Amino acid sequence: MSKLNKDILYLIFEELQDNKEYLASCLTVNKTWCEIVIPILWKNPWRYYLNNKKELSLLNTIVSHLLDEAGNGLSQHYNFFANSCKKPLFNYISFCKHLNLERIEELIKGTNINDINDILNLFINENMEYTHLYISQNFDYNFITGAEICFSKIEFLKFNSIGNDKFLSILTKVCKSIKVLKLNIYGPDYNDGIVKLIENQKKLFDISFLDIDKPSCKIIENSLIKHANTIQYISTCEQFESKVFRSFVNLKILELNGNKTNKEWYNIRNLFLPSLQALNAIDIPIDWFANLIESSGKKLTKISYYNSDKNANNEVYNRILIQAIYNNCPNIMYLELLYKNENILDLEKLLINCQYLKRLGFYCYYRENLFCQTEIQKYIEWDNLFNILAISSPLGLFEFNFKGTNEKPELESLKLFFDNWEGRHPIILKFQMEGNYRKVINDELIDLVKRYKEKGVIKDYVYYSNFFHRGYTNILDKYIVEVAKKKKRLEQD
Repeated sequence: MSKLNKDILYLIFEELQDNKEYLASCLTVNKTWCEIVIPILWKNPWRYYLNNKKELSLLNTIVSHLLDEAGNGLSQHYNFFANSCKKPLFNYISFCKHLNLERIEELIKGTNINDINDILNLFINENMEYTHLYISQNFDYNFITGAEICFSKIEFLKFNSIGNDKFLSILTKVCKSIKVLKLNIYGPDYNDGIVKLIENQKKLFDISFLDIDKPSCKIIENSLIKHANTIQYISTCEQFESKVFRSFVNLKILELNGNKTNKEWYNIRNLFLPSLQALNAIDIPIDWFANLIESSGKKLTKISYYNSDKNANNEVYNRILIQAIYNNCPNIMYLELLYKNENILDLEKLLINCQYLKRLGFYCYYRENLFCQTEIQKYIEWDNLFNILAISSPLGLFEFNFKGTNEKPELESLKLFFDNWEGRHPIILKFQMEGNYRKVINDELIDLVKRYKEKGVIKDYVYYSNFFHRGYTNILDKYIVEVAKKKKRLEQD
């Protein structure tokens, strides 16, 4: 393995770039592997450091690049690093292709560093070449002449407009190859610069308005028409004019992010987007969203809809949406929508009509905020729901995800469901946790899941929390580990 061609090894390791632990273990195999892995790890080092201890380690490594060959050279601003810094074995920063100024500022916040220009100069100079750039608000930096050339090959830009008019002017001049653009725009002072930045790109593929006021949106949206043939992904928190929406003939993914104060999304009514394949919406009027599906749903393979407005979350509106889906989306494969007991017959029709479904997600409760929940329905009729799923689900449907509820099915309901599911594609069940997992996970559930996994009925059974556990960590596994530790302690006592 160690004698494999370097190019082949690089391709293999690049496929593993999301697995930092595995890549790190490869560093000690031999010099060749180390020389291949280091550039991959440092292509985007910010992604791997998510806790204070690791962040300090990253900052130490960055500061070490300020040392000279003798191990000296730290200015008075960095004296407290003197004992922990050594001249680095590699010029790690030279491998960096993602410059995340947001993360650099976060790294430095908890230190005594007042002047970060020395650190920024390590990253922003004519010898660097970036593909991804993340700019925080009020970014204050005096560019060295010629340093801006390092941004000329940028393909991804996340930009916060506050206090960054100078930076915006530089990017507008040097950046021509941006494909993915994510914008936070506050106030009219930056609109002209943003328009020029958008117009200057050769092939804009993906644009997101993370935050933008309505007047700014009206000014900026027309600059997108120039890229109408290349744009395939749009995420926006403000609606565009109908003519602008209609110009995106090759748009494949559309995300609409409304809120309780912005309910004016009438421009999506009767909107025909011939290439649309994925449609995601939050807090958009449900009847207008259903109308968009009716006019543009033929090629849709993915739909996600959530609305925090309790007045919109009723069985009548929900029926309108479900009917729009099963009447107009024959190719739907991934679907997330509100679940209500009153719509169980509508759900049954959807399962029968949409034969390509693979994954189905349910938002079960209306949630006012993380710590204060208001229920729309008091309970889920699990037996009735499981019966419909077992009888009417298309053959390819194998994953169900229940979000926003601590109410979990009884063991008898689960056992009956698993018995009825036997002989089909092994099932994946996911439940989003909002509180103490010990209230719903016990030894009996562990035994039940284990038994039906061995029978080939269950592929995976997951409890997860987006708020208290990173990603989709299976809390069921966490419980098993805790039980094993407790048992071991009792045996030792």
